[in-house]
Amino acid sequence: MKKSFGAKTLLYPTPVWIIGTYDKNGKPNATTIAWGGICSSQPPCVAISLRKATYTYGNIMERKAFTVNVPSAAQVKIADYCGIVSGKNVDKFFIARITAVKSEKIDAPYIQEFPMIVECRLLSATEIGIHTHFIGEIMDVKVDDNMLGKDGFPDIAKIKPVIFGPETLTYHGVGEYLGQAFSVGKEIG
Repeated sequence: MKKSFGAKTLLYPTPVWIIGTYDKNGKPNATTIAWGGICSSQPPCVAISLRKATYTYGNIMERKAFTVNVPSAAQVKIADYCGIVSGKNVDKFFIARITAVKSEKIDAPYIQEFPMIVECRLLSATEIGIHTHFIGEIMDVKVDDNMLGKDGFPDIAKIKPVIFGPETLTYHGVGEYLGQAFSVGKEIG
């Protein structure tokens, strides 16, 4: 038997991402989100959702760009901090002791200390209920050299991204290796 929870934002996992933007005066901001994911392969795109009342919403609409900064488990306190205070009132980069770096391809900052960065150019913004769904075309992905695997691609076990438990409001790390995609399922048939 399964228990019904009704219509809730209860789906595992959700990412913990820090969205980097500049405001109209060029001040960098970083805000934590959990409503996001890859939404297109060609062109490569990411989707994030924010409330219209947020500082970051205005920044994205102004600059038409944002970065997705992926924190590691060791940076969970920074990630949480960036989600509980507003960039309108404080300089999160100064307080959290993180460094804003101007992106090479878009008009938004990224966080130097985070292991994985995705630079996005705004493609569209659609209002959905109390949120705005932003689609950003991925213009570049940057990953620290020491976070790459033997195959030369980002290694999830080295990056140790943070995931969020909606409704329970908890942070978690990624789990164990389970098998190779598009391969392990062949054992069934």
